[in-house]
Amino acid sequence: MFKSFFPKPKWFFLSLVLWFFINIALWFSGGKDWGTILGFASGYANAQLPYGVERFWAPANLWFYIWFFLATAIFAVVWRMIDDNKWQAWSVWGSAFIIFNIWFNVQVNVAINAWYVPFYDLIQKMLVQGGDVQQIYKELLTFIYIAMVAVTILTFNTFFVNHYIFRWRTAMNEFYTAHWAKLRHVEGASQRIQEDTMRFASTMEDLGVGFIKAILTLVAFLPILYQLSAHVSALPVIGELKHSLVWAAIAWSIFGTVLLMIVGIKLPGLQFNNQRVEAAYRKELVYGEDHADRAEPATLKELFSKVRFNYFRLYFHYVYFNLVSIWYLQLDNIFGFFILSPAIAAKALTLGLLQQILNVFGNVSTSFQYLITSWKTITELLSIRKRLKAFESILDEK
Repeated sequence: MFKSFFPKPKWFFLSLVLWFFINIALWFSGGKDWGTILGFASGYANAQLPYGVERFWAPANLWFYIWFFLATAIFAVVWRMIDDNKWQAWSVWGSAFIIFNIWFNVQVNVAINAWYVPFYDLIQKMLVQGGDVQQIYKELLTFIYIAMVAVTILTFNTFFVNHYIFRWRTAMNEFYTAHWAKLRHVEGASQRIQEDTMRFASTMEDLGVGFIKAILTLVAFLPILYQLSAHVSALPVIGELKHSLVWAAIAWSIFGTVLLMIVGIKLPGLQFNNQRVEAAYRKELVYGEDHADRAEPATLKELFSKVRFNYFRLYFHYVYFNLVSIWYLQLDNIFGFFILSPAIAAKALTLGLLQQILNVFGNVSTSFQYLITSWKTITELLSIRKRLKAFESILDEK
């Protein structure tokens, strides 16, 4: 699954994590100021970023773009020398490009969050005092500029990701078909090569992108939530608490994650069994096309009864899983207002600040809730991986 596309996967991913933390350490230990070497004005790294679209080409962000490219180039060159993998251009540079676009999307959310305060404060002021409508148009135009950049980048990234997934599928397909003589006897071998490779690549990409986005969102928004906690000194029931919003987001998300993991613990195994009984039923039908003594009604009835039994079990377990997950997500929609209710009642927030806190709190909570929103996809990926792992085990037999 991985060694067909990535060079020496185990060491590749370990070195990637190590290289990531090395760059983080260098960046925050003074590296973000090294842009002065290229001619950026002194103090650019700590300058206040504008909340409009021009923040994307501010000196601090331009230096980050250059840093990211150089770090990727060094990593790619080193791995090219270690293992000249056929698909390295896609697995290394392609992955880096996707990660960069995820980071950029997070920065778009940060820009919109910064836009909330002046816009909604302006609305609050005009609702009371009135004013020049041109000011509203100006702020709306600022949002449109940010959205135009975001949509353009997102559309191009979606196109690129589609090609990335198909390249990964192609790599797996070439690897498995090269060993077809050994693999052809495995039950459902054709399905695993034709269908499971594509499903694994696309599902893995979805989960990987979601996970990286969750991490980068936390890196971007947790410091903002930390600062905004100064406006909310007390929480309902608990009372006074330092950094209240941060603790509230963490506690609420951990509660939901643990809850959903417990109620959904049976789903991966059921998904795996579901694909297994479906494969057995489909295989008998395929044999029946060429052999008159196969696919007898009694045999098909028995095989289909196993399909039905597993589906009915799956439906039952999804009932309580969906009930719990939907209830949690519905409560999550109002949890931010519940946490802010004492501050709202105490007139400690403006409309703009309220909207900004709700947006930041929502982004942080959603990032912490990655497992909750992705659990169904995770169960599907686990079942696909289990099938492909069993498939690959044939190649390890002596």
